Amino acid sequence: MTGSTEKRMAPARFGQSELGAVATMAWRATARAFRMNATTSIGAIALLIIVLSALLAPWIAPYDPLEQNILESLQPSSALHWLGTDYYGRDTLSRILYGARLSLLIGLLSILLAVVVGTLIGLVSGYFGGKLDIVIMQVMDVILAFPSLILGLILVAMLGASVTNLILAIAFTAIPAFARIARAPTIALREREFVQAGRALGYSDSRIMFRHLLPNIVPDVLVMASLWMATAVRVEASLAFIGLSVAPPTPTWGGMVREGFENILDSYALALFPSLAVLILVLALNLIGDGLRDAIDPNLRTES
Repeated sequence: MTGSTEKRMAPARFGQSELGAVATMAWRATARAFRMNATTSIGAIALLIIVLSALLAPWIAPYDPLEQNILESLQPSSALHWLGTDYYGRDTLSRILYGARLSLLIGLLSILLAVVVGTLIGLVSGYFGGKLDIVIMQVMDVILAFPSLILGLILVAMLGASVTNLILAIAFTAIPAFARIARAPTIALREREFVQAGRALGYSDSRIMFRHLLPNIVPDVLVMASLWMATAVRVEASLAFIGLSVAPPTPTWGGMVREGFENILDSYALALFPSLAVLILVLALNLIGDGLRDAIDPNLRTES
């Protein structure tokens, strides 16, 4: 065998070309979603507004979110405080803007971690199959048996309430979903002709999985990621509501809802406005997920 042939058949490592293929597939699926579904654009605009508001909070928030003024406790909406004040006289709008930072941070990082770990597990399980696949999927089934909120509550209660522990707990609850969404198409694709050709050319298992299989499952993972980020935001808000999130006085939407319920007879707006913030963010993420799902539907793909 000649040197050029040996070089051609040598196993290739996962590198920039593989990352480029995955990024291209993700971009195409996202662009197709915006072309096919108008509600996706609505969700994206709402999400963009929330993200920009969180990023620009130090400049657009009218007050320091931690600044207390007991003399202005439980004030209704006014020209000075657009959304009123809480029990300690802190500006509600400022706290909502800063609370968005924490919700987006926890949601994004937890789902990114779940995507990476869960997709890798699903690829390995589906590609190799056999006893390894059985053991991995049984473990995933055990985790899936617990509702995400209950499992997150157990983990945060054991690890302690902090941003890092919240991210780890929420990511752990989401890993089985991404493992399953990656495993199913991997099983369907592993015996296809292009995979067999790669094996015949001497490609390594890692190259086949990451270069040839991963780009084909990216759209499914994107849909699951958008939907599960909405779940992550909801779980974080729920944990904050029962006191298992970042300690006060750091503003969190769930914590603000809890404080609002404690004073709901004096000012219903304290619970209403942060609840609406959670609702809008979750709705925006779900609209984006629905659009991505429609974009990767084989029955609709040919129309774009």
